[in-house]
Amino acid sequence: MSRPLVLPAREARTSTFQRWWNTQGEWVEEPNQRRAGESGVQRIRLRDPQQPLLYCKRQIGHLYRSLLHPFGRPTVLRELRALQAFARLGVRVPELVYCGTRQQAGQWQALLVTAELEGFVSLEDWYAEGMAEYYGHAVQKRMLDAVGITLGRIHQARWQHGCCYPKHIFLKVHGEGDATGVEVALLDLEKSRRRLRRSAAARHDLRQLKRHRQAMPEQDWQRLLAAHRTFSELHCDVI
Repeated sequence: MSRPLVLPAREARTSTFQRWWNTQGEWVEEPNQRRAGESGVQRIRLRDPQQPLLYCKRQIGHLYRSLLHPFGRPTVLRELRALQAFARLGVRVPELVYCGTRQQAGQWQALLVTAELEGFVSLEDWYAEGMAEYYGHAVQKRMLDAVGITLGRIHQARWQHGCCYPKHIFLKVHGEGDATGVEVALLDLEKSRRRLRRSAAARHDLRQLKRHRQAMPEQDWQRLLAAHRTFSELHCDVI
């Protein structure tokens, strides 16, 4: 399906931005107060049932600061940059539909609209719903290898996910029998950034994932780590 992509500028075109700003859906992440602003996510169902569900991140005054942007810049723009960079690396991410920012009465408003990852399930739900038992040992090993390789791919390029939790790693099984494969997608890249060293990016994300891996058994974790090390050639101390 072809959709228009509107890249953000300092002032998004009012008509386009306002149309998306006025489009309301059900909250899947209620607006929370942080970074001196607020941010939340709505699920949008279009009138055409053939169109996929959309997810709209809506922000007011939700900024990050850097040397290049000491006065603050909407965090959706950092996420946009990461979405585009990960896609160039061959890593599956949600399809971008629209991203825009504007200032109203001196306050930033920002939108990031992406399409649903159809047929995917989070790594968190994979274990919670017993998918390992359902698909069997061979597919489970392929899933762990695929996750390790995907993370290794971004770390090789010095990208740090920054919020590397099982709920932000999505999986989709395709094929049958010996041809069964597992595709991995990464989402919620709001905190993603480049690091000076590949090892720093890897260490941060792997430590974070280990702390939050929940139901993942130790042997599964070691398999994921081995795939990451083999692909990325990075050997990080993961505490």
